Amino acid sequence: MNWTEERVQRLKDLWAQGLSASEIADALGDISRNAVIGKAHRLGLSGRPSPIKKKPTRGATILSLTERMCKWPVGDPKHQDFHFCGKTAHSGLPYCLEHAAVAYQQPAPKKRDEARTVNVA
Repeated sequence: MNWTEERVQRLKDLWAQGLSASEIADALGDISRNAVIGKAHRLGLSGRPSPIKKKPTRGATILSLTERMCKWPVGDPKHQDFHFCGKTAHSGLPYCLEHAAVAYQQPAPKKRDEARTVNVA
């Protein structure tokens, strides 16, 4: 398989249109998906986010939380934009360092009862 200037240009055009490597391979014909990926990499074409691994744009949902994610609730659970922090949780804690500092505060020192003096009349 030779990469002619026309095929390279067609690869660039199809890549820019957002077609998958498999779709580009089918359109070019007689080429594998991996060959398309390799050529795109060598040409320095911009990477595209994986359609499979979409990251939440804001925090995490209850279904996307893992044991290593901060479980600090953000917003009102009654609203549609409710989510969890989702940052990396500090080791042994359910929260990131920022939220752990809020959740786990040192108790204020107790005020000691001042000595009461008894007035003797």
